Amino acid sequence: MRLTWLGWAGVELEAGGATVVVDPLQDAGAVFAPLGERSADTPLPQVVPPSVGRAVAGLVTHLHRDHADAGALTAALAPGAPVLEPLAGGGDALEELALAQAEHELAATGLDRRRVAPWESLTAGPFTLTALPACDGIGDPQVAWLVEAEGVRVLHLGDTSFHGYWWRMARRHGPFDVVLVPVNGAVLSFPHRRPASPLPAALDPAQAAIAAEILGARQAIPIHAEGYEIDGTYQPVPDAAERFAAAAAGRGVPVRILDAGETIAIVSTSPSGLAASS
Repeated sequence: MRLTWLGWAGVELEAGGATVVVDPLQDAGAVFAPLGERSADTPLPQVVPPSVGRAVAGLVTHLHRDHADAGALTAALAPGAPVLEPLAGGGDALEELALAQAEHELAATGLDRRRVAPWESLTAGPFTLTALPACDGIGDPQVAWLVEAEGVRVLHLGDTSFHGYWWRMARRHGPFDVVLVPVNGAVLSFPHRRPASPLPAALDPAQAAIAAEILGARQAIPIHAEGYEIDGTYQPVPDAAERFAAAAAGRGVPVRILDAGETIAIVSTSPSGLAASS
């Protein structure tokens, strides 16, 4: 299997002449655009587009705009390929406020959207795709995605916060050759979630290292790391990828920090080995 990191949380996986994409982001500037001038100076992550028209499925961990970019999904998907999403939250307009932008844009595309429950598996081309538990930091529906092909298992954790399903995930579906781990530990203060919490809404570097160790990651790649910062609204940990690498090294988890657009080859490994890359 070949893995291309697309920047922020986006990844493209290739096997058997087909691809799947997870959380591709094409328009990084649109994410906080609804905040108007408050977001004007936020640094944007570097992102690159996925391959055009090849993906047999588009996987979305949750419907926040930085993980559910309708334009990126439309460009990546082969004709008739589905978008796989977590179950709907079923809340009122205020509860669903953080999902409204992505929901509106996705609805306008006419793409084949399918809801998938945690622990449910589907196949698309050469890939087995399994939704696994995740916990969204502001209570919106979220899953992690396990992608399997060619004897390789790649787990994408979205931007989950810390939770207690790691052991079940590892027992039922491990070992994982590569785990893509969110690390920026952003503290959020949004108007639809009051009073605000001072706790990180996504894994911070130390938490991410613990999760990677519990999952038994043979190799971990930090994602959801650099970019976006709005004082008083979205405050990430600085230098998060490097801090994660240091914390993970202390727990015996090998880490590879990728540049946007960088591709590595992954092979299935023995329990004592590491995923090979180039």
